[in-house]
Amino acid sequence: MKLGKLLASATVAASLVSAPVMAQAATADLRSSADVEGESLSGGFLVPALAILAVILGVIVLVDDGDDAPVSP
Repeated sequence: MKLGKLLASATVAASLVSAPVMAQAATADLRSSADVEGESLSGGFLVPALAILAVILGVIVLVDDGDDAPVSP
């Protein structure tokens, strides 16, 4: 019984490993590169700005001591 479970586990593991490899090999011949005109990588402003904003907000949250005193007496 233990050998059966081991064999079943090995079969499942082998199929999980080999499935993406076989799928990649099957689609490798179907793909081809397309010519793209007028597209460039320059001018990307939004993603770096959001990354900088996320870093700044992360530092503010990290530095905040969380000792907010109540305003009401």
